[in-house]
Amino acid sequence: MRAVEVRRRTPQGKILEDETLPAILRHIYACRGIQDRDELGLGAQQLVHFKQLTDCEKAAARIGQAILNRECICICGDFDADGATSVTLLMDALAQCGAQRLFYLVPNRFTDGYGLSPGLVELAAHDGANLIITVDNGISSHAGIQRANELGVEVIVTDHHLPSAELPNAHSIVNPNRRDCPFPSKQLAGVGVAFYVLLALRAWFRAHEASHPAASINVAQWLDLVAVGTVADVVPLDQNNRILVQQGLARIRQRQCRPGILALLEVAGREPEALQAQDLGFTVGPRINAAGRLDDIQLGIECLRAKTLEQAKMMALRLDELNRERRSIEHGMQQDAERFLASFQVEQDTLPPVLAVHQADWHQGVIGILAGRLKEQLHRPVMVFAQGDAGLLKGSCRSVPGVHIRDLLEQVSSRAPECIERFGGHAMAAGLSVPQTQWGRFCEVLQDVAMTWVSPDVLHQVIWTDGALEGKYLNVDTAKILQNAGPFGQGFPAPTFDGHFRVLDARWLKETHLKFRLQPVGTSEVIDGIAFFANRAPWEWREQTEVHIVYRLEVNEFRGQQSAQLLIESLR
Repeated sequence: MRAVEVRRRTPQGKILEDETLPAILRHIYACRGIQDRDELGLGAQQLVHFKQLTDCEKAAARIGQAILNRECICICGDFDADGATSVTLLMDALAQCGAQRLFYLVPNRFTDGYGLSPGLVELAAHDGANLIITVDNGISSHAGIQRANELGVEVIVTDHHLPSAELPNAHSIVNPNRRDCPFPSKQLAGVGVAFYVLLALRAWFRAHEASHPAASINVAQWLDLVAVGTVADVVPLDQNNRILVQQGLARIRQRQCRPGILALLEVAGREPEALQAQDLGFTVGPRINAAGRLDDIQLGIECLRAKTLEQAKMMALRLDELNRERRSIEHGMQQDAERFLASFQVEQDTLPPVLAVHQADWHQGVIGILAGRLKEQLHRPVMVFAQGDAGLLKGSCRSVPGVHIRDLLEQVSSRAPECIERFGGHAMAAGLSVPQTQWGRFCEVLQDVAMTWVSPDVLHQVIWTDGALEGKYLNVDTAKILQNAGPFGQGFPAPTFDGHFRVLDARWLKETHLKFRLQPVGTSEVIDGIAFFANRAPWEWREQTEVHIVYRLEVNEFRGQQSAQLLIESLR
């Protein structure tokens, strides 16, 4: 069995001295590196200014001129939730700004591949586009942008993926990860970058056409989309992203949001008023993503663009069906992968540092999720491949802290250029295409690079907690304080604790989830706990069994009654 070490975060920073905050919050914030109250501010006025984002004003000026000149604008998006929210944001916002000739194109995952390809450019030009704006893609679309230049179509790139050494020859490139960009919040999602361009566009109109309707638009109305795309894309929640998410979340809780978001929450059985940031990643995001994974992301975009709740509900139901189908496909692929691993009698010390697996009948749209599941299970970078077109294998990668997966792929590509046709992504996630004839060579070079790139320490899994929580704090009031201390997410984790408990009772719910009655050792308090999708390990649950639990303290609502509950993340 894979060893997992539990370590406790060390609180540090001046925030510990701020007695205007409850002690537990001072501890939580200090464990996340917060130094003072200024870093906790989540007002829109505290956002980093768009002037610090390279080319943002240049892009806004070109878009403003296109609107005034009634040019035809094409938005080119990506086939995931970040791309869908980005497309929706610019389509709706530019229309409100007065764009009269406006349409969008999104490549099909299965037939077109990722990004602004030459074929997509030709389609946009055929449909009359004078200007193409990419959202959540474009930084690696050298060939597509070159084709656009040949056709006399200007391209504005808005993206957040990591650039290669040479930038494409676009009119302007708005990407906080450009090497020459001083923007301090490098973690913006694609929809966040699009939102910043919108801020700059409004400012351009105020400076040049103050009487134009675009000079007075309320940009806050699109923050619900920014929150969904940011959380769904699992980007780190630095202060700037926490502001964007918190502001958007507040609008959703007040139902001042897209009807499509309300419809997706309804089919997921979630009440907007009680929504937490993490919930967006488990409800709205997966249902939008399901369209791009199994069908066409246009369904997700049109759901988000729906003007009425009635229109949105029809599409939300279809998205929910696709998400159920996705889960079924994923379950089958997970079983295949587990059989694959079992056939090698996998032990932690015999696994390669980077696992690459391929099966011809795996679904292209779900390999990313499977890679994520295996990464969590095995705690090492994982690459999962499915059969693509034209003799290519399409791969999706998920990594662990300490292994920059895109840079690792770049190293593989530099050593053996014939092994990778194209690749791109982030530190923790990437995609690539490998010629099927080069699969063996790719795996060989990958492991050679991994042996020097992946330290054994990185493969040692550590669960970090905020320490022990005294029994007197295991109540609804504390749970609510913690719940309202966010938003929490990637890079700013939800409060997690660990401690020793006696098991008073344990039973299975629907043969899937494990429900406990627990008593903190040394106290008389009793509290419920639940482990969702628990592994049926050979535990012999007897009264007074003592266990060490890593958990989150949450509010459980049942039949109108609230109680404290431990959401169990690890149990030993």
